[in-house]
Amino acid sequence: MVLSWASIDYSSPKVMGILNVTPDSFYDGGVYNSDKTITQRIEDMLSQGADIIDIGAYSSRSGAADINEKEEFNRLKKALSIIKTTFPNTLVSIDTFRLSVIQNTLDFFGEVMVNDISGGNYDADMIPFTAKENLPYVCMHMQGTPQTMQNNPQYKNVVDDIFDFFAEKIKIAEEYKHTNFILDPGFGFGKTVEQNYELMSNMERFTTFNLPILVGISRKSMIQKVLDCTVNEALNGTTILNTIALLKGANIIRVHDVKEAKEAVKIVSKL
Repeated sequence: MVLSWASIDYSSPKVMGILNVTPDSFYDGGVYNSDKTITQRIEDMLSQGADIIDIGAYSSRSGAADINEKEEFNRLKKALSIIKTTFPNTLVSIDTFRLSVIQNTLDFFGEVMVNDISGGNYDADMIPFTAKENLPYVCMHMQGTPQTMQNNPQYKNVVDDIFDFFAEKIKIAEEYKHTNFILDPGFGFGKTVEQNYELMSNMERFTTFNLPILVGISRKSMIQKVLDCTVNEALNGTTILNTIALLKGANIIRVHDVKEAKEAVKIVSKL
């Protein structure tokens, strides 16, 4: 059976495997920069059961360097070419906030999920365009920009504020008759450690929107700071938080470590 986005049933949680083709991502920057390493990474994630491969060519790490749209797409092309030729039956997500990058991807590769860390704030045409093209769209919350987001983030109430943000974005999506809209609370994006855990503690509140929820907490500093560990030692904390997120209604978990995430999904599904 040829996979398509229309066939995805989010009532069974999905695992999104991360492929960073950047030199400066916080965990694996610079690792996947050749045909060989990219191919091996994709093969490993698919063999471990990844449902979606999320390709990022622009590092959203706090303080990361800005790059132009041409450079971002050029980085993506290598991975997309490999998937087209070697792993053609693969669902691909593109981690970008730039409409031109998505337009170039559609021309070069075909249908993809759009994983937008800005939730449409950087390009007001992103939600209308993905609605028109019938593309799955991940609307993530971020306070500030990747360069500034961790400079003293403040909220009246982090859960209420993000709930209101989603309500506003969903209204826009409904205006354009968007049929595949996904919510991401944006753990680590313009939030303190305390705000991240308050968000996780109350994550089930977002299920009232009756839309799929994506959670990305893989090896983030919210784990490292609590456990006093390095990014390389943050897998156990990641699995714990992924399990909590699944119990609180997450439909997609975005991870560096696919095998452990799939095991969390299997265990939670037995409850």
